[in-house]
Amino acid sequence: MTKGTSPKEKDMKLGIVGLPNVGKSTLFNSLTKAGAQAANFPFCTIDPNVGIVPVPDERIEKLGELYHTKKVTHAAIEFVDIAGLVKGASKGEGLGNQFLANIREVDAIVHVVRCFEDSNVIHVEGSVDPARDIETINMELIFSDLEILERRISKVAKQAKMDKTLGKELAMLEELKAHLDEGRVARTFEVPEDEDLIQAFNGYNLLTAKKTIYAANVSEEDLADDGASNRYVASVRELAKEEGNGVFVISAKLVVDAATIVHDAMAHLLDALEEEEKKEFLADLGVESSGLDKLIAASYELLGLISFLTAGEDECRAWTIKRGTKAPQAAGKIHTDFERGFIKAEVVNYKDLLELGSLTAAKEKGIVGLEGKDYVVKDGDVILFRFNV
Repeated sequence: MTKGTSPKEKDMKLGIVGLPNVGKSTLFNSLTKAGAQAANFPFCTIDPNVGIVPVPDERIEKLGELYHTKKVTHAAIEFVDIAGLVKGASKGEGLGNQFLANIREVDAIVHVVRCFEDSNVIHVEGSVDPARDIETINMELIFSDLEILERRISKVAKQAKMDKTLGKELAMLEELKAHLDEGRVARTFEVPEDEDLIQAFNGYNLLTAKKTIYAANVSEEDLADDGASNRYVASVRELAKEEGNGVFVISAKLVVDAATIVHDAMAHLLDALEEEEKKEFLADLGVESSGLDKLIAASYELLGLISFLTAGEDECRAWTIKRGTKAPQAAGKIHTDFERGFIKAEVVNYKDLLELGSLTAAKEKGIVGLEGKDYVVKDGDVILFRFNV
């Protein structure tokens, strides 16, 4: 069995944004181990850094052991880290706005917010104030979205003269522009209950329409209680609650510092540790889960994602889908032919499969369901799809 096989395709794409020197590239490094440059001055990150990492999932590893599979393929997340944004980026200040296009296709935005005091690390605004910093970034994203809307309005206005059906989209665009002009993000805009308008709105790929996960970057000391005693984290959590967004607390510097202390030997050691040993290492630091685990949990919850599993001697694999997805559409995640020719799905919970030791034993026990097109896939389902094309 090949453990930790790197997936070729991503199941989720997250864009990392924030002011300079808040820990964006350090977070990217700790999540992806990709070695993105991190330094104490603005615009260190010029070209966007991209890294794809497997989603830790012990379920698929255990299934791999059960099937003695040749290959284990985890779900995957692609991270895109762009240059630090500063006030006025949309008007040509700094370099950040040049790279916002790189995150227009992401599923959600990870907004890194500095929640630690350190006189050795410069803050571009001269002080630590998460609410102010969040507003600064949001305004730059709004300005970038306004550029997109203005171009779209110009185009639709011309086309609407010949095609009257575009009038309703033009009206929505103008309302949406007025909404953003007031400093409000697109995700708080009420899109009319019209399928064409909903599709059009989604097609704009507005940055401020995307779900956001705030990464509250704290000192190592504040990590043990998950930032509960940190007043900066409290302000981020309050803001996120109002917006309906997620928050996770991380000390992005922790993993990098640990590797630095014992140089590359520690980094190689951490890579070699089994999952239980990693947990013990984190527990010694007073930490229950890694930054990647926290981010994945926050991302899946915010985006309403779950994973179903496929298992066999050739490959055991985790597949990420939206909660509420029905069996044929889940099959289509594997291959379009599976959805087009869907017949039935043999479904068993992974815990039952592991406990009984084989699909045959599970069938004999009568706990393998034969499900049709209306079956809603559940997290942890192990599925064998039957199809005919």
